[in-house]
Amino acid sequence: MPYPATRLRRMRRDAFSRALMRETTLLPSDLIMVAFVIDGEDKREPIASMPGVDRVSIDQLEKLAGECVAAGIPALALFPSPPASVKTEDGREAWNPDNVFQRAARALKAKFPELGLIGDVALDPYTTHGQDGVIDERGYILNDVTIEALVKMTLAQAAAGFDIVAPSDMMDGRVGAMRAALEKAGYVNTRILAYSAKYASGFYGPFRDAVGSAGNLGKGDKHTYQMDVGNSDEALREIELDLAEGADAVMIKPGMPYLDIVQRVKQRFGAPTFVYQVSGEYAMLKAAAQNGWLNEKAVVLESLTSIKRAGADAILTYFALDAARYLKERSQP
Repeated sequence: MPYPATRLRRMRRDAFSRALMRETTLLPSDLIMVAFVIDGEDKREPIASMPGVDRVSIDQLEKLAGECVAAGIPALALFPSPPASVKTEDGREAWNPDNVFQRAARALKAKFPELGLIGDVALDPYTTHGQDGVIDERGYILNDVTIEALVKMTLAQAAAGFDIVAPSDMMDGRVGAMRAALEKAGYVNTRILAYSAKYASGFYGPFRDAVGSAGNLGKGDKHTYQMDVGNSDEALREIELDLAEGADAVMIKPGMPYLDIVQRVKQRFGAPTFVYQVSGEYAMLKAAAQNGWLNEKAVVLESLTSIKRAGADAILTYFALDAARYLKERSQP
């Protein structure tokens, strides 16, 4: 039997030729670090369901931001973890200009102006019921009333210095209302990263622990506003609407279970496409690595590369600093 003329293994034989034909390359500049901020000074609160991730006070957050800058990570996505004492049914603490979230933004932008800062626009950390909006007497999320609150949040975050506001609520029409309010207030360069395809996923549990909404939500769910996990075409409709309303970038969340959505969105629209490798994804990989079942460095880089390969322009991940370190180690002889 003659030898085949084409042997694909030839190009895989050596590291140099594998590098020359590599189609997807993960870089620290593809990553966005995620952090949770709490009030106080010199405080770190470990999150049991997310080993290695802490809620941190502003002074500790500044240290984390400095590490991001040094590692070449271009942006930090910030989430609040407010105390129960400030939570209300309508979540009004969310637009308090002096809450810990807004103070954290001012501190970070003063110290690290080059670091992009992304603010979460959703009410769930601030509500007594743990939902992402204002509810009626039956517990149903009121879409238009919630948008009024989200606009207040948006303007408060823009005033505090957030470069990007990221509505993660999945209310209909909120991007258009936010864009109009930002333009009217003179924040024409504040970008909107819309969580356009956010699924009602089971992978969010550790995050809800981190922001303190799990206990408030109880046995409730978010199926009336987050997307059904079986839907794909609907994601394209959501993306199209948000882009038409003025979104500068769109988000798919979670990450690895929805790589088909990432690919469809990127191929269809060609818009800046971000993906959130969520808390449950982090927790699974971390737990398996801690038990010796997986090599953490290998699976972290593989999972992030798979998300970029599917079409992501940027990835929000709790592994950002670790991944940047792994990439540096891999590049060294």
